[in-house]
Amino acid sequence: MKIKLDILRRKNQNEQPYHQIIEYEIQDENTTLAAALTDINSRSDIKDMEGKPVGKIRWECSCMQKKCGACAMVINSVPRLACDTKLSEFQKKGKVTVEPLRKFPVIADLAVDRSILFENLKTLKMWFEEETTVNEQSIETSYEASRCLQCGCCLEVCPNFCADTVFKGMAAIVPASRLIASLPDVQKKEFFKTYRKNMYEGCGKSLACRNICPAGINIEKLLVNSNAAAVWKIPPLRKKRRT
Repeated sequence: MKIKLDILRRKNQNEQPYHQIIEYEIQDENTTLAAALTDINSRSDIKDMEGKPVGKIRWECSCMQKKCGACAMVINSVPRLACDTKLSEFQKKGKVTVEPLRKFPVIADLAVDRSILFENLKTLKMWFEEETTVNEQSIETSYEASRCLQCGCCLEVCPNFCADTVFKGMAAIVPASRLIASLPDVQKKEFFKTYRKNMYEGCGKSLACRNICPAGINIEKLLVNSNAAAVWKIPPLRKKRRT
């Protein structure tokens, strides 16, 4: 089966983007977009639909197992991981449009500079300042938040996030929820101020990010729990012990 890959390309961020359409033959129903991009880059005989040579396509990848988030891109208008996108999904349409994430500076082709994500974590001091033991009530929250890939997909669909604004988006709220659940009292007051200023106050509560997370994190639950603790000062509900 053949499918058309319509890839938005540019050599660098200063050049105008252009679309290059490649007709690609899918090996089997499990062939992913990441596998196709890897295959295309490994061959020198690939040409596009106009007969022009296809140069190396710039994109990021690492684990290829849906664990690192490096291959996040916009696929048919939806932010997804290339390694988790099977081309057979688009068999009926016969075409897949592939673009870089729009909320970050483009380096080249599908590769973007997402360093702002990690700079935000440092700016917001997303760490424990002293040794902390995770209690029984916060284990579930800590585990759920720890699965965040920092891929940026949630920010891509967020109507309130821009890289240069005070609001840091769900990519900051998720790891923040882990801290909020387990912070020692001495660190809570200051971090709660940071949370309200950089996360709570900028969130429009549209929940556009609710079903977009590649890791399947329950974003809405983490947001509600963090708002309750950091803003409304509502303690977490304790599980009733059976007697």
